[in-house]
Amino acid sequence: MAGGGGKSFLAEAGYGEQELDANSALMELDKGLRSGKLGEQCEAVVRFPRLFQKYPFPILINSAFLKLADVFRVGNNFLRLCVLKVTQQSEKHLEKILNVDEFVKRVFSVIHSNDPVARAITLRMLGSMASIIPERKNAHHSIRQSLDSHDNVEVEAAIFAAANFSAQSKDFAAGICNKISEMIQGLATPVDLKLKLIPILQHMHHDASLASSSRQLLQQLVTSYPSTKMVIVTLHTFTLLAASSLVDIPKQVQLLLQYLKNDPRKAVKRLAIQDLKLLANKTPHTWTRENIQALCESALHTPYDSLKLGMLSVLSTLSGTIAIKQYFSSAPGTAATTAKAFDLVKLAQECCYHTNRGIAAHGVRILTNISASCQEKDLLPLEQDAVFGLESLLVLCSQDGSPGAQATLKITLTCMVKLVKSRPHLSQSVVESLLTQLHSAQDAARILMCHCLAAIAMQLPILADGMLGDLMDLYKVIGRSATDKKQELLVSLATVIFVSSQKALSSEIKTVIKQQLENASNGWTAYRIARQASRMGNHDMARELYQSLLTQVASEHFYFWLNSLKEFSHAEQCLTGLQEDNYSSALSCIAEALKSYHKGIASLTMKLSMEEFRNLAARYGDLYQSSFDADSATLRNEYTSNGTAHVESEYERRMMSVFNRVLEEVESLNRKYAPHTACLCSGVIALLKVPLSFQRYFFQKLQSTSIKLALSPSPRNPAEPIAVQNNQQLALKVEGVVQHGSKPGLFRKIQSVCLNVSSVLQSKSGQDYKIPIDNMSNEMEQRVEPHNDYFSTQFLLNFVILGTHNITVESSVIDSNGIVWKTGPKTTIFVKSLEDPYSQQVRLQQQQGQSSSQQQQQRTAYSRCSQVSAFSKPCRGGHLTDKQQLLKLTVEVTDCMYFTESAGLSWLTAAN
Repeated sequence: MAGGGGKSFLAEAGYGEQELDANSALMELDKGLRSGKLGEQCEAVVRFPRLFQKYPFPILINSAFLKLADVFRVGNNFLRLCVLKVTQQSEKHLEKILNVDEFVKRVFSVIHSNDPVARAITLRMLGSMASIIPERKNAHHSIRQSLDSHDNVEVEAAIFAAANFSAQSKDFAAGICNKISEMIQGLATPVDLKLKLIPILQHMHHDASLASSSRQLLQQLVTSYPSTKMVIVTLHTFTLLAASSLVDIPKQVQLLLQYLKNDPRKAVKRLAIQDLKLLANKTPHTWTRENIQALCESALHTPYDSLKLGMLSVLSTLSGTIAIKQYFSSAPGTAATTAKAFDLVKLAQECCYHTNRGIAAHGVRILTNISASCQEKDLLPLEQDAVFGLESLLVLCSQDGSPGAQATLKITLTCMVKLVKSRPHLSQSVVESLLTQLHSAQDAARILMCHCLAAIAMQLPILADGMLGDLMDLYKVIGRSATDKKQELLVSLATVIFVSSQKALSSEIKTVIKQQLENASNGWTAYRIARQASRMGNHDMARELYQSLLTQVASEHFYFWLNSLKEFSHAEQCLTGLQEDNYSSALSCIAEALKSYHKGIASLTMKLSMEEFRNLAARYGDLYQSSFDADSATLRNEYTSNGTAHVESEYERRMMSVFNRVLEEVESLNRKYAPHTACLCSGVIALLKVPLSFQRYFFQKLQSTSIKLALSPSPRNPAEPIAVQNNQQLALKVEGVVQHGSKPGLFRKIQSVCLNVSSVLQSKSGQDYKIPIDNMSNEMEQRVEPHNDYFSTQFLLNFVILGTHNITVESSVIDSNGIVWKTGPKTTIFVKSLEDPYSQQVRLQQQQGQSSSQQQQQRTAYSRCSQVSAFSKPCRGGHLTDKQQLLKLTVEVTDCMYFTESAGLSWLTAAN
């Protein structure tokens, strides 16, 4: 039974109460598979990937793949091809097949067919399944045997399977390497088949000896077969093998530079540049000064712009890494070495004003990266070269609306932001260039330039005031433009205006913006501008825009959303009038703000509780940990609210200023004789006066990550607990699937998932027993690494105490930096601990024995009492008997005194 009022994930995953939904979907597809019509069978097969996506758990996937294996075994080649495509599309679900042996058995039976096409499809099927059957010897044997086939289709399929198995199995790679070598060097093997066999060698990286022998073979091939196609395939395989084995990357860089310099064929040069770019991205730290120098010389001497563009692309990639620092590091002090060390600068300066926009863009990027990374005095003149090159590209690309010009403009603007951030003294000239060009640029270019201005203004607020005049002049005439980009331009310009005037908007600015929105915008544009105003802290403007949009939406949901945003903005607007020296006025403003916040919360139908002031930092910490998908600016803002962070925006600077001031006042309390209450009040007012910035994550998520959990066992009826005997342990299996949006891993990636399982006794039944404290509760934690976005683990739980226990499973994620993020979800099930039959039988026998013993004691007591009564009659007649016998009888009936208390007292009194 899942906790919470939303729809249970078990229902979505096909567990528990909604299990019939998954089964019915599978039965519907199975019905199509059993149809006598080929079209219906194919339709059913191709719908399986959608089923796997909706129910990505092993029970259903195992059943579905077994059914597909049956179709593969008895169907025709077209159906087999459809099953092959489904298997390749669902590769990440193959690990969830429980009966791997049975699945492989049904598929492998087709390998003995007399039809070479059927055998070829089977080989491709086996190759697609290599991740789950890497060490199957029968599959290895079939692949080796099929490589000698006389049918080209079967041989190509065997090559595909051999490549996949080589990537997964060290034994297969070691065994097939000699076979591949013989086929490649054999005179009877056609050249086109050799070209298909050579890429298999890229997977021979499982150990050093295997990689070394493969590299020697490739070296022989590249020398023995100098044709263009053979050299291209061999060199690329060379590069991929080196990138996987790592140890041979410096040798491979030298080899590629050698072919780039000496080989006259442009195709080979392009391949060398492509592979050099791959190695520059993967391992820039392995590039030496000589490697970069050789690449610069080749770029300086080549007459072909296409090759120069490729080489500059590699150099621009290296210039943004540690390799550029190694290049400009102190070298042996020879004049020749020092002069050559600036070939990269010479190349970049020549290319900054090249007629080819791409070459010019890479030139200015290299200069920008050098200026940002290297602080040597002799490189300071490069700053002006970088600025001039950026300005020329800005003028060139802002007048051109083609896609190529826009791509170059993005590179230019990115370099501007980076240069201004690393060299603030250049910011004034860069901003002036942008504002000057903004009036004459194309609308598409204006949008990008506005983004650049906003980024610069966030980094350097001192420049913001100087932008307002030009921005407002442009905003007044923007309505005259009739391009399709007008709406986007309105939003971008408004954003820059908000950033430039974060403290408060003048009435003139608000009037101009509202007039333009009334004349030339739609509701969505107005909402986006209001959203930007909320993000920048201009809540008065945001409130007016939200108010104007309330009557323009057709959905009740949208209405309540806009109304809540309006109330939030009004609440923040109330707090801007706080006065630190007037507490009564401050209380009135805070009360009005709280009233608006409560209205906004009620509009969102949210139930929030007011936390005490001392818990505010902890709650910000929890918010930070739960924001796994948040962008870096939002996370930085949340961390700033905790009091310590590197600040970049004006809002963050103001908050940090207030934090520091409040901290100084608190620390000076012991030195001053001011009341603590006054200090706290002034600190609260100072914090509330800073307008709240609604960050981007409040409105939209650029990255989306969620986890779905399924627990086994799980009750069919959510109202019923799972029964377990108290002398046994419950094996709780937790399965989960990580789901991503359109941009997985944009800000951070999941390294592992942390699962916490705890149990709480809700109601106790039966007798109380003395139980060790360790057995009274369950607190466990496990970390699992998802594979293909799926993870599974098990917990053993003890329930010694009889009664109903509440089990809670909560998940959190750990990113690649080891930071824990409390993303959830939290799932709850109930377990009822029952007494085991043997203990119950022993307990009943003990109870019956105790009952019969008590009855026997009662009968004995009654008989003893009757003897006492008979003995006491002579005493009452005045005849005394022996006192020793009387005392003996008195001791024997002590256990039954509660039956004869009054009678005993009477005869003892008479005896005395």
